[in-house]
Amino acid sequence: MQASASDVERQKQESVRAGPHWAMPDTYLILLFVALLAFALNFLIPSGTYETVVVNDRTLVDPDSYRQVAAAPEGMALFAEGGNIGLLNFAFEGMVSGSKWGASIGVFAFILLTGGAFGLIFASGSVERGLFQVIARNREAGGLYLATLCVMFSAGGAVFGMGEEVIPFTLIVVPLLVAMGYDSITALLVTYVATQVGFATSWMNPFGVSIAQGIAGVPVMSGSLPRMLLWALATGFLIAYTLRYAHRVRLNPNSSLAFESDAVHRAGRPSLADIQPMVRGDGWVLLLFAVGIGWMIWGVVEREYFLPEIASQFFTMGIVIATVAIAFGLNGLTANKAAAAFKEGAQQLLPAAMVVAFAKGIVLLLGGDEPGSPSVLNTLLHWAGQGLADVSGAVSAWCMLLFQTVFNFFITSGSGQAALTMPVMAPLADVVGVTRQTAVLAFQLGDGFSNVVVPTSAALMGCLGAARLDWGLWIRFALPLMAWLFALASAAVVLAALTGF
Repeated sequence: MQASASDVERQKQESVRAGPHWAMPDTYLILLFVALLAFALNFLIPSGTYETVVVNDRTLVDPDSYRQVAAAPEGMALFAEGGNIGLLNFAFEGMVSGSKWGASIGVFAFILLTGGAFGLIFASGSVERGLFQVIARNREAGGLYLATLCVMFSAGGAVFGMGEEVIPFTLIVVPLLVAMGYDSITALLVTYVATQVGFATSWMNPFGVSIAQGIAGVPVMSGSLPRMLLWALATGFLIAYTLRYAHRVRLNPNSSLAFESDAVHRAGRPSLADIQPMVRGDGWVLLLFAVGIGWMIWGVVEREYFLPEIASQFFTMGIVIATVAIAFGLNGLTANKAAAAFKEGAQQLLPAAMVVAFAKGIVLLLGGDEPGSPSVLNTLLHWAGQGLADVSGAVSAWCMLLFQTVFNFFITSGSGQAALTMPVMAPLADVVGVTRQTAVLAFQLGDGFSNVVVPTSAALMGCLGAARLDWGLWIRFALPLMAWLFALASAAVVLAALTGF
């Protein structure tokens, strides 16, 4: 039986009376601490640059062109003027950096606009009534639903690099699974985590493996069969992990770390024993919603749509669905109520958008992710390359995996990390006796799997915001999962090195 909001509040009061206890710091406090660490590194590590070359219309980093720009660390201003970056400027500069095509301003706008669009879509009540009808009729088939969602979103990550695009789907899946007796963590496993498992083990993702293979000088989409087998293995593992966790939560909802935060999803939702019947007009709304999702998938796969187009598609869906809902009088919706629903939807995701800006600001404190601009990140990359030159074979392959895992904290973009690291890792692989294909695999797995936990990932923080789940709670759950994924990745790259993949 699900607990009510009053039950949750009573449990909170009892916990307070029981005495003080340690609590995980808020996400913003964690990001502030990381920003202070990034600021301190400027006083400990000198900045460096790489030169770039254009090969076949692709800009690549010359791995032999590293140059330290100063004899010693130069530090950084506490407060910078003229639009420059300093510790106290990192939040604003992070918010306005980038373009409409990516972090942070593009992702910031994407999150707010899609949040508002889903406010319009949910205001009709049609999606909720339709979902609850499905739950009421198929409540015992929950495990099959979870497995199907895992496969679908993992395939999305593998085929077209699904990342930030999963945020709107999280808005749909979270209340659905909470109503079925699961929790928001289960929803994140079958949506966001599934996309990253697919991303990490992809055989054709254009934003990850294809770019990395092109830079490394190996045929694009080569080695597909082993990667497909790895994708099936990793996705199967995630399904088993998810079903085991979901079963435990369904038997004992209080065991969930998200039990208290999920109260907002439980509050105001009809019980499964008192489902509202669908009304005239709901069918049209659901049809338009399905058509809109199909339009979005077609755009991503066939037209390579990204943030600007996808955000505009969801905005269009919201406007059209709200218009139909007003015409049918669904939920007593009026034009003014629809406008209020749009504002409320955007407001609910504002904290997630702000976290994206903070995370980008941390990267800027380290000098940014441009190889031609002086940065601490370039120096860290150079040092890692030198360190790996002293080891060989399977150990070197595993060290590459470890480096890519750690480096992904700073550069969460798959294409960005490939562009910055593969020009160094590919020739390094030749030196230590590892194939370049294995070096690409180490990049894939280190980049993709670590996206499950890094707070600098715009997609992760956006999904957590949509689920109303704090990163501090998420990391407590996700670290054991990350350990299992890293163990799987380690076995894969060591086997690849030993077999000459």
